[in-house]
Amino acid sequence: MSDWSSGYVSNIGYTYGLYTELNPLRVKLAFLNAGLAFPEVGTACELGFGQGVSINMHAAASVTEWHGTDFNPSQAAFAQELATASDAHAQLHDQSFAEFCARPNLPDFDFIGLHGIWSWISEANRAVIVDFVRRKLKPGGVLYISYNTQPGWAAMAPVRDLLTEHSHVMGSLGKGIVPRIDESIAFVEKLFATQPGFLQQNPGVAERITRLKGMNRNYVAHEYFNRDWVPMPFAAMAEQLEEAKLSFACSAHYLDHMDMLSLTGEQQAFLKDIPDPVFRETVRDFMVNQQFRRDYWVRGPRRLSEPARMGLLRGQQVLLTVPRKDAALKVAGPLGEVELQQNVYGPVLDVLAAHQPRSIAEIEAACAPQGLNIAQITQAVFILAGYGYVQAVQDEVAIAGARPQTERLNRHLCMLAVTGTDVNFLAAPVTGGGFTVDRFGQLFLLARQHGHSQPGDWVTYANEILLSQNQRLQKDGAPMTADEQAAELRRLADKFAEYTLPILQGLGIAA
Repeated sequence: MSDWSSGYVSNIGYTYGLYTELNPLRVKLAFLNAGLAFPEVGTACELGFGQGVSINMHAAASVTEWHGTDFNPSQAAFAQELATASDAHAQLHDQSFAEFCARPNLPDFDFIGLHGIWSWISEANRAVIVDFVRRKLKPGGVLYISYNTQPGWAAMAPVRDLLTEHSHVMGSLGKGIVPRIDESIAFVEKLFATQPGFLQQNPGVAERITRLKGMNRNYVAHEYFNRDWVPMPFAAMAEQLEEAKLSFACSAHYLDHMDMLSLTGEQQAFLKDIPDPVFRETVRDFMVNQQFRRDYWVRGPRRLSEPARMGLLRGQQVLLTVPRKDAALKVAGPLGEVELQQNVYGPVLDVLAAHQPRSIAEIEAACAPQGLNIAQITQAVFILAGYGYVQAVQDEVAIAGARPQTERLNRHLCMLAVTGTDVNFLAAPVTGGGFTVDRFGQLFLLARQHGHSQPGDWVTYANEILLSQNQRLQKDGAPMTADEQAAELRRLADKFAEYTLPILQGLGIAA
């Protein structure tokens, strides 16, 4: 009997996640900050797309030709359903990496992405992927890859092995994966209650087990209970990708670029004395106890001249994607709470407050009376993007090409929300990706599409759907009364109208 899953958890679906690092448009700001030339992405590929939310958002919200595979046929079927709805011509398959990567009809790619794949597959599959990238990524092309890394997993790795061994040795296969996960966690808690020497030397793992108990079991199954699981040091990753002629470009996590947010002055000075970029990243991982890396690699890095870099930066448009009032200037960082300078960030946010695309050059001109220079503005925009307050905007041609596709996909997703399917994202043609919109936001958008223009009408529409399915909102663990539910829906509708709808209009999701 063949093991088509190759030891990967296949009897429980992956979560419906959207991973913004897989949006090729996101590469631009990261590369410009690092002083690197970036490719214009016409062809892209995602390996291991899970439920297909990310690949479908990025295909529908762009004019990029997307290809991808996920070995799980149930997940691939849902992804193909979304692709059919958008008619964005994404070519999605349910093949293994070996089968897909050997397909003779694939184009060469400007961008290849893997999120949450590398650490959870076999060495043989990693070799297949490296060979695929070597053959199919164009010169100047970008690879996005995320993976578990050391030293952040050093203490937890033995506990993870204990959890999976308990599941295999002590668990009953007939129970299914979720009960076995619960039993394994309970076993480790009982073990820790005996105060073993391992826990005394690694006290932080007890807190991680506590957090693990509250996590979504679909996520826990795929994160902790696969047969293959390898947290890889950065240097080992660099060595493997060197076979595909790749060089490390920069972190895909924007805030990693800003050392002052995560490193002390002494640590920054220590790193500056390390000339080798790979070893410097390894040392930095020790300083921040890195557990999960999200990186961009490039096949043939090209440095931009400073005038060229600044010209491209000034031409880049961005959009504020949170309510202006929610763009807090006190933010959490690895070193604790960081207070952003009001005299810099306040004016930049004010320019963007209408949720309309503005170029960095326009922000520079508008902030000139406050005495802000271009270096302050570009750093502010980059940090605001890192905290999720702003997103890069694509050009008008791409927006126009994507808009019909996103309208079709979003209509389909909003109809899924009627039955409660848990895809809390819609496609945004302005930013080339997706945006979080919960079930009630999607139902309110459906109500608007049916001609209901006022929040009170949206409440009636959404409430009728809930009542027809005998669903009640919860309050303190108990179903709400009819009056309480109507009041809560009205509160949500008013908030949606005041704060969320203008953002969705700026993103091109709502009319």
